[in-house]
Amino acid sequence: MHDNVTRSDAASPGSPPSKGIKALVPSPLALLDHRVVVGFHGCEQATADRVLVTGEPMKPSSNRWDWLGEGIYFWEQDPERAWQFAEEQRERGKIANPSVIGAFIHLGRCFDLTTSTATSALAAAHAALLVRLAGVGAPVPVNRAGGGGGGDLLLRDLDCAVLNFHLRDLDDARGLGGPYYQTVRGVFIEGVPAFPGGSIFTKTHTQVAVRDPAVIVGYFRPSQYTGSGA
Repeated sequence: MHDNVTRSDAASPGSPPSKGIKALVPSPLALLDHRVVVGFHGCEQATADRVLVTGEPMKPSSNRWDWLGEGIYFWEQDPERAWQFAEEQRERGKIANPSVIGAFIHLGRCFDLTTSTATSALAAAHAALLVRLAGVGAPVPVNRAGGGGGGDLLLRDLDCAVLNFHLRDLDDARGLGGPYYQTVRGVFIEGVPAFPGGSIFTKTHTQVAVRDPAVIVGYFRPSQYTGSGA
């Protein structure tokens, strides 16, 4: 494992890294994920049409509460959940005609939160972020409940801040002129138990945030998920 890690800006024992996570920079070969997954994105039908017809790139989300940080978001292998999200956006008045666009995504250099390699890096990133925020007198973000009720913390300001801080520092450390980690992937337990006493939850899902659009192999339209109804 140690052969797959490049060390830079090493700090003395017990002291935080000067730039957060630059002390441990995994090599590109160690990170490369050759899987191609199918993702689905709920959006306005006009947006789906434009991407499919003209090849116009999709715009990344940059909300401060995004669960996986900045990126183009896809529900992995779940077009129905993407459709539900688009319908919720219509109910909020954010879109008029809900639709779903599918994509083949080569995960590439993936910061995969289902692996201990990724999650073990976040404690140090969080500590370094706190130092950075204290240095400029900025408040520490917190995860918050959304407007839908229930116990889920749907607005994940802290998670987003830690991930963006960590990944941007890696972008700078590697000097590739673009994203070092091309995708971020995570599994999230959400919703209510699927049956009484159960520990399987109704909205559990896998999301992929694409940081580098070059890993999107191509788009397609799932015919049953258009503005005419699911």
